[in-house]
Amino acid sequence: MSFHKYPEYKSIDFDWLDELPESWSVKKLKYVAGVRASGVDKHKREGEQEVKFLGTDTVYSTPEISKAVQFQLNVSTASTNDIKQFQIEAGDLLVTKDSVVPTRIADVSIIVEPMEHTICGYHLVLIRPKPRLINPRFLFYCIKSKGANKYLLSIARGTTIIGISAQTISGLRLPEPSLLEQSQIAQFLDHETTKIDALIREQERLIELLQEKRQAVISHAVTKGLDPDVPTKDSGVEWLGEVPAHWKVMPVKFLVSFVTSGSRGWADFYSDSGELFFRITNLTRDSIRPKLESIQYVTPPEGSEGSRAKIKVGDILVSITADLGSVCAADKSIEGGYVSQHVALARPIATLCSSNWLAYFILGNAAKEQLLGSGYGGTKVQLSLEDIRELVVAVPPTDEQISIAQMLDKRLQEMEALISEAKAAMALLSERRSALISAAVTGKIDVRNWQPPTDENAFNEEVRQTGIEATV
Repeated sequence: MSFHKYPEYKSIDFDWLDELPESWSVKKLKYVAGVRASGVDKHKREGEQEVKFLGTDTVYSTPEISKAVQFQLNVSTASTNDIKQFQIEAGDLLVTKDSVVPTRIADVSIIVEPMEHTICGYHLVLIRPKPRLINPRFLFYCIKSKGANKYLLSIARGTTIIGISAQTISGLRLPEPSLLEQSQIAQFLDHETTKIDALIREQERLIELLQEKRQAVISHAVTKGLDPDVPTKDSGVEWLGEVPAHWKVMPVKFLVSFVTSGSRGWADFYSDSGELFFRITNLTRDSIRPKLESIQYVTPPEGSEGSRAKIKVGDILVSITADLGSVCAADKSIEGGYVSQHVALARPIATLCSSNWLAYFILGNAAKEQLLGSGYGGTKVQLSLEDIRELVVAVPPTDEQISIAQMLDKRLQEMEALISEAKAAMALLSERRSALISAAVTGKIDVRNWQPPTDENAFNEEVRQTGIEATV
C-alpha cells in the first residue's frame, strides 16, 4: 500500500519528532488532556470502600478495553476522593508508568465504552483527552507509536523499579493536525490495524492448529504405529486403549537400567563456565531436543553426589515438577552435564529401547495422562522417580521403534517449519502495523483523501485477499 506525502514539511526538534507537515503544530499532552497517576493502592486502609479497578495486566494484553474484560477486574479499597478522581470513562487512556521490566513501561490502552464503578488501578496513569482539543483515538495512536514509546522509555528512571511520572508523561510533545485530520487519521488507522490484527489472528490460529496436530501425530504414532492395517488388541490400560497386537505393554522400568535425579544444593556450584547444569527450563513439550537458550554452568567438587546423574548421549530427561512430562533425549550438546533435582534421568537399555522413541512416547497424550494422574503435592504437583519407573508404555520391536521415531522427526521438522513461517508472518505484520501508525500520526503519509470500504463485505473480502494462506 502506498500513500502520497504532504506537499510541504517543516523541520522540528522535539522529543520523538523530527519533521511535520507545514500546516501541523506541536503541543504538550498536558494542554489537551488531564493526566493523573492513580492514587489507588493495593493495601487496604481503614474507612476505604471496596472498589473494582483495572490493572496493568489488562493494559498489557488489551489495547482497546471494553466491558468484555470485566472478568479481569481486580478488587481493592480506595478513598471516596480516589473513586471520584479515577472513575474510568469512555475515551480515557491508561498508560503503565512503572515496572521491574523496562519494556512494560508506556504500554497504552483506550477505554472504548463506559465501565461503571471501575477505576484506574495503581502503576497506571489516567489520561482524559479534552474532545474539543484532541481526538481520543488519535491520541491513543500517538502514544502507541514507536517514536513516542521509545522516547518515554528513554527518559524512564529507577533501579529495581523503572518508571516515568505523570508529570513526565504530561510533558510529552504531540503532533497537532486539525481535529478533522485527527479524526480521519484515527479512522484510517482503525480500519488498517483491524485488518492487520485479523491477519495476525489467522496466523495465531494456524500455529494453534499445527501444535494440536503435532500432538495428535505423536500420540497416534506411539500408540497405534505406522501401519493402519495391523491387527490390534486391548492393551488392558484405559489411557492406552487398543494397540498393535504384536506390541508388548510394560512399565518403563523394564526398558531402562536405572532412573535417578539430581541432588540438592547445586546453587552453591553455579559458575560462568564449567559443566552444563540441565534444568527444567532446558526441557520442552514441543520436541524431544534440549532447549539451550538459557544455560547454567556448574563446577562441582570431585566425587560430589551429583556425579551419579551425569548425562550420557541417549539418556531420557523428564521434568518431575512444574510442567510434568516435558522431555528430551540427550544428544552430544548436553553430554557430560548434570541434572537438577527437578529432572529425572532414565538410561534406556539400547537392545530393548530406542531413546528417541521413548522420548516421543512420553510426549504423547497417553503418557501425559498417566503422569498427571500420578502427580502429588497439592499446589506444587510433582512426580516421584517411582512414577517414572512405573509409567506404562506400549513397546514395539526395536526396529519399529526406530522407524516411528524417524517418521516423527521428519513430520515435526515439517510442522516446525510451518510454525516458524507463521511466526515470521506475524512479526512482519506487527512491524507493518507499527510503521503505519507512526507514519500516519506524524504526517509521513497523507491520508486525508482515504475512504473506507462502502460495505462490510468489501472489507471482509479485502482481509481475505490480503491473508497469508497455509494448509494444516
